[in-house]
Formats: sequence, structure tokens, C-alpha cells
Amino acid sequence: MAQRSGGMTLLQLRYFIEVAAEGSISGAADLLYVAQPTMSAAMKDLESRVGRPLLVRSARGVTLTDEGAEFLGYARQVVEQVELLEQRYLDRPPSRRLLGVSTQHYSFAVDAFVRMVKASDAAEYEFSLRETRTWDIIEDVRTLRSEIGILYRNDFNRKVIDKLLRDSGLAFHPLFLADPHIFISRTNPLAKRERVTLDDLADLPRLTFDQGANNSFYFAEEILSTRSSRQDIRVSDRATIFNLMIGLDGYTISTGIISDELDPEIVAIPLQVEERIEIGWIDHTAIPLTDQAHRYLSEVRAVVSGFGVQLLD
Repeated sequence: MAQRSGGMTLLQLRYFIEVAAEGSISGAADLLYVAQPTMSAAMKDLESRVGRPLLVRSARGVTLTDEGAEFLGYARQVVEQVELLEQRYLDRPPSRRLLGVSTQHYSFAVDAFVRMVKASDAAEYEFSLRETRTWDIIEDVRTLRSEIGILYRNDFNRKVIDKLLRDSGLAFHPLFLADPHIFISRTNPLAKRERVTLDDLADLPRLTFDQGANNSFYFAEEILSTRSSRQDIRVSDRATIFNLMIGLDGYTISTGIISDELDPEIVAIPLQVEERIEIGWIDHTAIPLTDQAHRYLSEVRAVVSGFGVQLLD
């Protein structure tokens, strides 16, 4: 595609961000009250100016090319900085806040999200929080469906996770180290123990999060995923796993960070094993984070700092 003379416009960048978010040129046009042919022409002109295809068009809408996903990250940065200038020097009201987060099933990620939303100074915002499978978290960030992802590494899965991230153009940034705990119901007989061993868990149902088609041990959300268990139940969401802890006296292994406000019926008991869990966030290596993403990560650190974990960044 030949590159045209002249630079891209701020309006084109705003159009492109909406097209990417809607997955549809006509949908973005409707949202912005722009004629569909005008929006379509603006996207073709933008691609011509940057000299490469940014969108894949089909009957179902549009998706981003790999270069389009990278371009979107930079476009968001530019638009956010312009809006900050307008707020400071033109007395414009705060703009619509945007942020997508994909995470493994951690209550601290939800806690931090709640705090971020409450602290937002924008009259309008569009946030998304996806608790999902490990593979999907990586795909969400790779395709910029989410700006950041939150997941764990340990000695067992580190090489596999790091290679997948490198191949996807992503990087892992450590947040904190946590000692493994089991999550169980307050009515579970083990709830009164100061700590438990793996032998104590032998007769309890082990609850794990289903990883779908990518159900490799390396993508499990729980450590010790290769250890055999006589009773295994896989679930797809946190509400279900907590209900099974209460109804079946099941357990899962996690960080020990749990919200009494969001999950009052569940307690965390230290698990006596020689392992630690490293929680971190992932993003594109070449795309700087938006201020809103930084604000969310600050809230994550604030939430977990009260649980005695070792902060790493």
C-alpha cells in the first residue's frame, strides 16, 4: 500500500479507536453520528497514510491486523495525551475513560477494579473486566481486546508461559510473591486450622478452573496441577467454585488474598508446601500503558499490600 503525503489526523485516530472497539465500521459510524461512507473513507485514507493494512474487512465486520493492533495501542496513547492537554489548558471536562483487563480468577483483581471505578474522575467511562482462561488472557492482550492481563507463573510453568508471551510480542511484569493457601468454606473442618498439608486434602474434592481446549497442565491456574486427586471438579467461574466449596467442602489452591466483603463465606488457610506463587501483569512489549492502566495497577498493589505478600515492582 503506497503511503500518501501528509500526516494522519487526530479525528482519524479517534475514528480508528471506535472502529476497533465496535468491530464494525458501520457500528462506529452510528456511535459517532458519522455517515458510514465517511467513516469507511476515513479508515481507507488512514491506512493509505500509514502505508500498511490495519483492518481486515469481512461480512461480519472488521478485525485488526497484527500491525493494526500495535497501531491501536499508540493511537490510544496519542488521544489520551491530547485529552489531558485539553483538560489542563482548555478547561475541558475529563474524557471518557477506557480500559480492558483480562485476568485469572482472583478476587484482588476485582477488588482493585472496584476501587479504580469508584475513584474515576470521568463522567463517562467504558471499562471491561474479563475473568477468563489463561490462553484467552494472553490472546486478549495480544489482540488488544484488553490492555493488560493478570496471571501467575511458578517454576513449573515459567518456561512455557514465557515462550508463549515472547512469541505473542508480550512481556510479563512481576507484581508480588505469595505463599500458597487453600480457599475453603468457613464451615469446613479445616477452617479452624492454622495451616494444612497436602495429606489433609486427600479426601476433599479438588476444585480447579477449566481451561477449555487448552487444558494443559502448564495453563492451569492452580499450582501442583500435575498432582493426582481422587476427586476432581472443574468449573468455569468463581461464583461456582465458591458454591462448591460451601456445598461439597471442596478446596482450591490460590494466593491467600481474598476479600471478606466480596467473598464473606470463604477463608484462606496456609498450605504447607515448598512453593511460591508469582503474580504479574502482561502487556505488549512495544506499546506504553495508558494512564488508566497505571491507575488500575496502583489499585492492585494497594489491595494486596495489606495481605503480607512480597511486592516485586
